[in-house]
Amino acid sequence: MRKTNKIAGIAVGAVALAGLGTFGAVSATASPSSAQAAQAAPAAAQAKGNVGGKDLTTSTHLSVDAATKAAEATLDAAEKDGQKVSVAVVDRNGNTLVTLRGDGAGPQSYESAEKKGYTAVSWNAPTSELVKRLDKAPTLKDIPGTLFLAGGAPVQAKGAPVAGIGVAGAPSGDQDEKFAQAGVDALSR
Repeated sequence: MRKTNKIAGIAVGAVALAGLGTFGAVSATASPSSAQAAQAAPAAAQAKGNVGGKDLTTSTHLSVDAATKAAEATLDAAEKDGQKVSVAVVDRNGNTLVTLRGDGAGPQSYESAEKKGYTAVSWNAPTSELVKRLDKAPTLKDIPGTLFLAGGAPVQAKGAPVAGIGVAGAPSGDQDEKFAQAGVDALSR
């Protein structure tokens, strides 16, 4: 049976509370006992191997604040057009940063928006353009987590994808994509 110290237990509780609708970061440090630290010291000394230079890469990611700004601008554009949609902003790795479900948006729209955002950032292209590629490569649609329907737009920095915005719920994918582009445009203001 593993012993958990009090700090780790508090961190688990804080993480559970954070999942109830708040945004933020939780950090915890669990210190090993003196005996554990003494046993780990020789291994830690051998494991010290600092990497650097050509062994590292740097990537650019959209901040949560920017993702929220884009999502809100997207939802505002849809609401001004009388549409009930969901919007998702995913980071460069396809992880969801922000998802907003507009009042009255259909239950399927939430997941579809995330998949459209993921698809747009994965190929660094609007999903309406990617749909056209299915004629030549129909198995693209079989890649897990993707959705080849109009409504996703990539967010770029210096031509490289840093995020994707997906929208779902409007009567057409063209409308969804127009709203996603409004979110992208809000980031350049």
